[in-house]
Parts: sequence; C-alpha cells; structure tokens
Amino acid sequence: MTALLSGNQVVLLETGDAFFPALAAAIDGARRSVHLETYIFRHDRTADGIAGALASAARRGVEVRLLVDGFGSANLAPALRRLLEPAGVEVRVFRPERERFRLRRDRLRQLRRLHRKLCVIDEQIGFCGGINIQDDRDGVDTAAPRFDFAVRVEGPVVADMVRAQRRLWRLVGWAAGRLPETAMSAVPDGAPLPGGVAAAFLVRDNLRYRRSIEDAYLTAIENANSEIVLCHAYFLPGRRFRRALREAVARGVRVRLLLQGKSEHFWMHYAMRALYGSMVDAGIEIHDYQAGWLHAKVGVVDRRWATVGSSNLDPFSLLLAREGNIEIADDGFAARLLASLDLAMSARAVAVRPELWARRPLHERLLSWLAYGLARFALGVARAGWGQFL
Repeated sequence: MTALLSGNQVVLLETGDAFFPALAAAIDGARRSVHLETYIFRHDRTADGIAGALASAARRGVEVRLLVDGFGSANLAPALRRLLEPAGVEVRVFRPERERFRLRRDRLRQLRRLHRKLCVIDEQIGFCGGINIQDDRDGVDTAAPRFDFAVRVEGPVVADMVRAQRRLWRLVGWAAGRLPETAMSAVPDGAPLPGGVAAAFLVRDNLRYRRSIEDAYLTAIENANSEIVLCHAYFLPGRRFRRALREAVARGVRVRLLLQGKSEHFWMHYAMRALYGSMVDAGIEIHDYQAGWLHAKVGVVDRRWATVGSSNLDPFSLLLAREGNIEIADDGFAARLLASLDLAMSARAVAVRPELWARRPLHERLLSWLAYGLARFALGVARAGWGQFL
C-alpha cells in the first residue's frame, strides 16, 4: 500500500473554505457510492450542509456509508441521525463511548481512536486530510478558519483508499455483532491519468501498518538534501524522529517547524514545549502559529516530497490512532503547499529565538517537563491496555 503510484491528479485544498464546497460538490455528483469517515461530525451549519448532501445522495439511490469515531463524534448527534438514517444512510460508530467520563486503566484505551478523515465517491474521487466535519470557525477567535489542509485525488491511489475503508467498515460491523456481510466486488486498480503525479495512500493501524506514516516521514527526512518543513498541531515525536531532524541539520539541511502557538489543549501544549530547547539548540527553526488555531498535519521535503493527512507527529497519532495520509512526489504540488507554509510562517507566526527561550521563567520550564512526563506515562498505560487490535 505504501508504494508510490504514478498517474494521479492531486488538488490541494487549504482550510474548510476550499474543502467543504469541493466535498459537497463531489457528493452531489455521486452516482453509485459515498463512503465518509471522520473523527468529528458536529451538529452545526457546516456539518448540517454535508449531512444534507449525504441524505440527498441516499434518497436518489446512492449507497451512502458514514463511519464516525465514538469519542470525537459522541456517537453522532441524534438530530443528525434523524436526518441521515431515514434517508437510507448507513451509520456506524468506531468504539462507541458508553462511560465517557469514567476513568479506569482500560479507559485510557479511548486514545485508540478513528482519527483519519477520508471520503471516497463512486470509488473514483477521494478526499484525505486533517479537516473534520464541523464549522471551521467554531471556537476560533479570529475571522480566519482553522489552518488546515486536505487533498482531492483521482487516479490509481484511490483504489487503496477504497480497500482501507472496506476493511475498517467490516471490522467495525463485526465488533458490533453484525452478521458477516455479503462478499464485496473486487476493487479494480485505477488507470493512470495523463499528466498525473506519483502518490501513495498511507494508513496507520494496529495490525500490519503500525508505522507506515512515521516511516514515510523518516525516509524523506533521512534522504533530505536541502530543506525540511513540517507543520503540525501536535508535535511530540519519539527519540528516533528527533535524532533524524538533528542529523539533517548537522549535514546542512535547513529544518523549519510551524507549530501551534496557542494553548488549545493545556497539557499537550506544555508537553510539546518541553522539546523546544533541545531543538532550537540543535539549529532547528521553530515558528509558533498565532493567527488562530493551527490544525494542519503536513510536510514538505526538498521542495519535491510532500504529505497531507490526519496524522500528527505525536504518540496519539503515531502509536495509537487510526490515521490516513497521502504522500506525493511532485515539484508543483510541493511548491503550492510550501508557499502556503512560508506565508504562514512569515505573516502569522512568531519565531522562537534561542536566546529568549533560554531565559524562560523556572515555573514554565517545570510545567513543561511535568506535562511531558504525564503525556509519556499516559501513553504507556494506554499501550498496555487490552483490545489494541480494533
């Protein structure tokens, strides 16, 4: 699944302002099937518009399947179910939350979530990225939407997206006690499109593809010759990943990180900042995004390799959650994504200065390391829990 396939059309969609109209148009044009997966499906104006498009597609005879995460979507709002299910939309929930606020050792298994955001229409058009089905300005204290990305893809890579969705749909059905479904038709490999680019669909799961996304990043970083730019809402990678970045700097590669500068999740925010000192000391440039909420999970290496998807570079995404990314090898696509990141770093972010960072108050340093320790402890408990294969 991780091999690059040639002949794909990949369109970059920046923020929900580009993503939601493109998604709604594709659903409205569906003739046979729509299969949507998301971590969050809110009950707001934006989400209601997508729900309406799904319901309309189902009413005209399109097979519509919706898979949501039981924690992120809180088992889906009843109002949305009343719209979707009578129209013929089949809804399933990944790991339903029945005791949401009860904390036990095995409750930390709730970190094993469906975090990927995928949609495939007619098994020909795919969407993959980091944007949930919700108002992109909900909770944002500026006029700008969350800074995030998705891609619209056509070509051979879509077949791998279809296979991944089918596997998880069946697995969730079996876990809910449903009878085995009738055999599905084989997914044909799509024909390469003229002028298309090389791309691959990457998943992270708890079975065969446990490290596919992380390994793709590491391969690109370890082979980088000139520049690495990573943009992530949550950045708390392991030692191997941090070492790869330091070694890239040591051999003359410029490494820039665009990270969330605002405290959206208190403990994760401070845990991330525990790593800032060692990274800036190694020559890694860090830019804290300040123009609103940063929710992106993207990277560009050597202005040639790029990835867009749902996977952050933190323990939750790399070791626990189900994620999906598109990997692209194309100068033009990489240039478009890099131009957006360059603008964000220059106009919407603040550079972390090593000399100022070293003079932080002692209480801030202690808070960061306490948060980092708690994050690592929670990860260890979660990984020791049972039920890891769903």
